[in-house]
Amino acid sequence: MMKKLVRDNIPALIESDGRTPVYQCIEDKEEYVRLLKCKLQEEVAEFLESDEVVELCDVVEVVHALLKAQGMSLEEFERLRLEKASVNGGFDKRIFLNDIIG
Repeated sequence: MMKKLVRDNIPALIESDGRTPVYQCIEDKEEYVRLLKCKLQEEVAEFLESDEVVELCDVVEVVHALLKAQGMSLEEFERLRLEKASVNGGFDKRIFLNDIIG
């Protein structure tokens, strides 16, 4: 039995295949956010296992849904991301920290 959050068009795609999807729409925001977090873990695990870039599309789609659920626009998120990157940097230099002494 498949019990998980899916993208909006999945029920129609299942129907087009001659099968009948049994689903509900999650109304409770807290439950929706909890399910999105589970979905994020699922999608990250799929990427880590497959190493396929297309799986990152699913990760980003879940991140977008989480932002929307939290009432944050993509523009605001990008501003925060750039602000944090200006302080902490990115990953361009590929620095691997082995230890901190002292």
